[in-house]
Amino acid sequence: QMDCGALCVLWCLTPFYFLIGCLCFVFMDADFTLMWASMLGNKPENKLKGLVVWVTGASSGIGEELAYQLARCGSRLILSARREDELNRVKRHCLECSNLQDENILVLPLDLLERSSHEEKTKAVIEYFGCIDILINNCGRSQRSLYIETSIDVYQALMELNFLGTVSITKQVLPHMTRQGTGSIVTVSSVAGIAGAPLATGYSASKHALQGFFNSLRCELTDFPNILISMVCPGPVKSQVVHNAFTEEVNKPVTTPGNQDHKMPTSRCVHLMLVGIANGVKEMWIAQQPFLLYYYLWQYIRTFAWFITNILARKRVQNFKAGLDADSAYFTKAKTS
Repeated sequence: QMDCGALCVLWCLTPFYFLIGCLCFVFMDADFTLMWASMLGNKPENKLKGLVVWVTGASSGIGEELAYQLARCGSRLILSARREDELNRVKRHCLECSNLQDENILVLPLDLLERSSHEEKTKAVIEYFGCIDILINNCGRSQRSLYIETSIDVYQALMELNFLGTVSITKQVLPHMTRQGTGSIVTVSSVAGIAGAPLATGYSASKHALQGFFNSLRCELTDFPNILISMVCPGPVKSQVVHNAFTEEVNKPVTTPGNQDHKMPTSRCVHLMLVGIANGVKEMWIAQQPFLLYYYLWQYIRTFAWFITNILARKRVQNFKAGLDADSAYFTKAKTS
């Protein structure tokens, strides 16, 4: 009788818990697992202190903010990108905003397209710090162009940089982690790595490729339970990624990068990333509403997701052809749909 009574109480409370969950979801900017970790899990400043973290694409955007927050956590850093002067600027600010000493931060210029140099760069890191605890694959470029108007060279460049460049540097770091028996490889993907994205067919393809590669790699590493393979899938975040995006031709710059006021602050995105890394989260969905809802629709209700996406994509393409800010218009339309 007591069991039946408990079941009745649970049954009566279920709608209440469901309502609370729905209300919470409205204000969430990350998936349930990540939000749970942010409230009850390990704090980044406790778990990441003293660890050696290699950040690619560290000269701007998410990579730059990662450097600052990791420095405040007390992590020892390798900062990599092509522009050495910008890396030195980031290093100076890291030293100003943390208790790190100059020798705790290594500036290491790196071009992901020069794959023949990746072995040498990795050896330099290990020689300097003795180990690599975390590799954050953040470097990459986006795209703003219609497929029908875009040169095939753009697609080759996107795959060479976003996919093959990331796979190449990972190939050099992973054997070191398997020898030491522990480590984390964190790769910044995108919502475009989960769902299709108009005006970004090549970018989306490269991110889908990364998702497939690292999900498969994770399966191969079952004998190394202390090596974390983690994918970060941000939605719209304030950064320079749109300014540096590929267009119809490899060397043609973006003419209308658009307004970024509606996007998630970079600092918030990076904080959630570090929470996920500190708590061993395998995949992180990070986005403000309504984009976070899209992740769940694409994961669980694909037919409806296609319906919504087609409506929004048509409007985005129309605005792009008219020379309007496709991103802001896309966001505004999404909020009213």
